[in-house]
Formats: sequence, C-alpha cells, structure tokens
Amino acid sequence: MRILILGAGVIGTATAWYAARAGHEVTVVDRREGAGLETSFANGGQISVSHAEPWANPDAPLKLAKWLVRDDAPLLFRLRADPAQWAWGARFLYECTAWRTRENIAQIVKLSVYSRRELQALREETGIEYCALQKGILHYYTERDEFDAAIAAAQIMRRYGLDREIKTVDEAVAIEPALAQARERIVGATYTASDESGDAHLFTQNLAKLAEARGARFLYSHTILGVRVEGERIAGVVVKTADGPDETLRADAYVVALAAYSPLLTRPIGIDLPVYPAKGYSASIPVADASLAPTVSLTDDAAKLVFSRLGDRLRVAGTAELSGYSTDLNDVRCQAILRRVREFFPGAGHYDRATFWAGLRPSTPSNVPLIGRTKYPNLYLNTGHGTLGWTMACGSGSALADIISGRKPQVDFAFTE
Repeated sequence: MRILILGAGVIGTATAWYAARAGHEVTVVDRREGAGLETSFANGGQISVSHAEPWANPDAPLKLAKWLVRDDAPLLFRLRADPAQWAWGARFLYECTAWRTRENIAQIVKLSVYSRRELQALREETGIEYCALQKGILHYYTERDEFDAAIAAAQIMRRYGLDREIKTVDEAVAIEPALAQARERIVGATYTASDESGDAHLFTQNLAKLAEARGARFLYSHTILGVRVEGERIAGVVVKTADGPDETLRADAYVVALAAYSPLLTRPIGIDLPVYPAKGYSASIPVADASLAPTVSLTDDAAKLVFSRLGDRLRVAGTAELSGYSTDLNDVRCQAILRRVREFFPGAGHYDRATFWAGLRPSTPSNVPLIGRTKYPNLYLNTGHGTLGWTMACGSGSALADIISGRKPQVDFAFTE
C-alpha cells in the first residue's frame, strides 16, 4: 500500500518507520529542511509514562483563575478572538470533572506504557542513538496538597501497569543527590524507575535515516497547501516547493501528523479536530559542575518543568501558553525557567550561556491524542499528543501502522473511528 504521511516530527517519523517495516511504500512530506525541526526539536527529553495526569483535572479551573494575571504562570491562557480557542477551553472545563480525569489518565497510561515497550524493542532491534539514559524519572513536589493528589493518581496508574512509587524526601535525594541543595523545599516525590530520557530531536533524525533504509522517502522543504477530496475519499495532497509549481501527491492512504497544525489542514474538508497549540518553552544550559547537575530526569510539579541531562547539557522545559500559533519567545517566561533552575541547582550550569526555544505542542482538552480513522476511509490521524509526543510516538506509530494494515493494535486504547 502507498502511504503518504504529512509531517516529519517524531510522530510522523515513527509512523513512517513502522509502516515501512510492515512492508508499505511510504512517503513523508514536511515543510522544513529535515526531520524533527519543530515541536520535536528542543523538548524536555523525557519518555515520561509517569507524567500521565492531564492538565484538565478538578484542581485546574481554580489554578487557571489565579494564573490569569501572571505572565510567568506555568499554564497561561491568553484569551483571543478565536472560536477554536473558546471551543477548546469549553471542552477543557468539561474534561476537568473527576470522572473524565480518571478515564483520561487510564487512556494516557495504557498508550504510554505500550509505547515505552515499543521504544525499548526498537532500541534493541536497531541500536538507535539519542543520548538515552535509563535512570527513571523522579517527580518532586514542593506543595503538600499536590503531593497528596499525586499519591492518589499513582494508585490509579498502578492499576494499568505503571510502577510509580511514592518516595520520602530522603529517598528522593538518595535517587538524585543534586536535589540535596533544595532538600528543605521538597515535601515528597514519586519515582518511576522504568521511565527514560534522551534527545528527541536526535532520535527523530536517526529514526528517519532508519526509515529511509527501509525504503521510506522523505520530501523535505515541501509546503502542504491542502487536501483534495473526490466523493468520499481523499484524492491527493497539494504541495509546493520553494522554486517549483504546485504538485498533487497521491497515495492509497494518508496520515495527518502535523501536530498543532493538523486542524488547519482538516477543517476545510469537514473534520474539526479539538487540537490547539500550547506553546512550551525550553532552556538548554551547558553543565558547569557535573556533581551539582542532575543526571536522573526530574519533574518539578509546582513549576511544571522537566529536567533531562543530554550529554554535557541540561535541558529544562515546560510551562504552557495558549495564545495561538506564535512561537515568539517571551523573556519573562524564559527568565522564570532559568530562575527556578538556579534556585534548585545553584552552580550546576553556565546559566549566562543558556539558549532558549519555544515550540507548539498539539494539545487536546483531555491530553488524550487522536489516533486512527476519520470519516474518509483512506485518511488517518496521528496527532494531539500534547506534552507526551515522544513518550507516545513509538506506540502511536506502531498502532496506526497496524490499523492501516488491517490488523488490531496490541494496546487497549480509544482509537478514533
């Protein structure tokens, strides 16, 4: 089968790998000059099954109300004259109910656990390099009520096979000694030994090479202009190169893996996806003193930041800003990240040499991605993964390749129909 995948981020590239391995003729189209140059470029670096609590939860509305006037808030909702944003926000409030939160956690955990297994199998099969560290993820808390909520959430996650353990402050410092400098500020932690970290951009680029070796073709610097529909099927995708005429690419099956830009492509053909861009920030900091910088991947719950050691760099990423499609850097938010890192890990990095980046996470109100079929029998979705794109990439790509191939995916997940 000829499969055309729209988007060469970590999700589209993973889909290409699994589809090519299944024997399909795969073409990937992306407007950038290489793979993994948008949302996958400088993210937090975590394979974080343990990060399964959705943004939408019973405590979120009150927090959002408090954060509306703070330019450095962990989650910032800038209201715009944008019907898509308002519709997304209304659905987000619905997903904040307790029963929806429990269901969403279950979906996220099941897909993420499966995806981590697929990543481990891929690494075993190919030896793919991406600065991988298998030291787990330590999630620390500085507020007692948040730690209590995490204990309850961990109980739900364990029902679905996630080994998230509750840890005391002393146990947390024993796992990651660099936290000793902030011991007095921490009230507790959770630890998932099976979680991992690494460089998602490097992973995506190397996986693209592996997919090419399997016969996949990557068409970079091709801007996607639109989708052509004939009857009840997709008839082609119109693309344009920088110096060439418009061209229609045709296939037997089409996959939308355009992250936050997915709804802009599907809306004109009658598919209104509940995906909205959530701008996330990251700082890449050269390590100054390796003994003071963490090597275990960390999550700072209060600041909504994650830390990953990528060789001689410390990657710190997080926060979310729902303000449309701009990737402009807000210096207030950049400095808030740096300030938090300095507070917890003084002396660890060359903070004056930090570089900043912002990317658009494709977020659904529930944080549950959209994977599977659409109303067009030859059009498929693989988008809406929010903060967990890399965590879910291998599982999402493998499952969608199964669906396209007419096989039942090996994971119990609410795929789109």
